[in-house]
Amino acid sequence: MIAIRPYRDSDEGAVVALWEDCGLTRPWNPPSADIALLRGSSHGEILVATQEKGGVTGSVMVGHDGHRGWIYYLAVPPSCRRRGLGSRLMRAAEAWVRERGIRKVELMIRNTNTEVTAFYAKLGYDKEPVTVMSRWLDGTER
Repeated sequence: MIAIRPYRDSDEGAVVALWEDCGLTRPWNPPSADIALLRGSSHGEILVATQEKGGVTGSVMVGHDGHRGWIYYLAVPPSCRRRGLGSRLMRAAEAWVRERGIRKVELMIRNTNTEVTAFYAKLGYDKEPVTVMSRWLDGTER
């Protein structure tokens, strides 16, 4: 049986390994720093899916900026996919946002990740007519 619960500090190694195994990390964006930043705020949570004896089998980072909810790091290992776990994690993340009175949730997907785009479309997510722009404040280019 799989349960979904809030992140514990003891989950960090397993969660980071899961994110790396799922290809969600980038060298310039250390996942432990994202975890620390989130944990130091009151604006988000990491939800972790666990099996009784198998440890962490999925995760999602959810937060809000006071206006919109945001989803990051939805991760389910390839061996556990297509069984509804990703959908369960998304419903839990959406409930977290809804409980805070936020009416809209958003996420960003790399435009090359068509499989994930199709997953979110099945959950009712649509593309928005916006352009995302960014600027690196540390002076480096990626």
